[in-house]
Amino acid sequence: MISKITTLCSRLGYSFTDDQLLRTALTHRSAAGTNNERLEFLGDSILNFIVAEILFERYPKATEGELSRLRSTLVKGDTLAKIARSIALGESLNLGSGELKSGGFRRDSILADALEALLAAVYLDSDFATCRALIRRLYERQLAALPSVSELKDPKTRLQEALQARQQSLPVYDVLAVSGEPHAQQFTVRCSTETGLSTVAEGSSRRRAEQEAARQALRQL
Repeated sequence: MISKITTLCSRLGYSFTDDQLLRTALTHRSAAGTNNERLEFLGDSILNFIVAEILFERYPKATEGELSRLRSTLVKGDTLAKIARSIALGESLNLGSGELKSGGFRRDSILADALEALLAAVYLDSDFATCRALIRRLYERQLAALPSVSELKDPKTRLQEALQARQQSLPVYDVLAVSGEPHAQQFTVRCSTETGLSTVAEGSSRRRAEQEAARQALRQL
């Protein structure tokens, strides 16, 4: 465990003064009464603020809604899990036997929560400026690959805006079929425009099927 923690700190680029803070950040609730849930709560708030600050600086002309969409892509669970994997955080986690057997150290939710806890531990062990610098460094790749503001809009919204720009009516979505058991339904939806453009797509919900049909329509426009 000691060698793994040393390796983690090296990848993180930060050495803790209070080792107990680090150990708590790495301890899942399945392993002990003293776990990382409180640190996760604090880390979530710190991360949201610093990511918001970064986006506010990088996109001076973006609206509040656009900034919110950008932030949501950066602080969502799978993004946090990717960053956690980049520093091999899962290898250092302290999990209960049940989580160990089920591969909890690979689970996105556990990795995301642990990363937030780790960020809070860095903040408490040092200061806000140090934590900010660390988050900016961890997010370099994600920030470089961030899509444009327009690409963050869902396909239905982008299709609607594209049709309005051409002075056309809004698209119409029709459910053609619903199949499968109630807990695993599959929806088939058609998207039609006044110019005769028609696409058909499937999805595990009506919304997902409509989004995919809209995405196909966008490709044809």
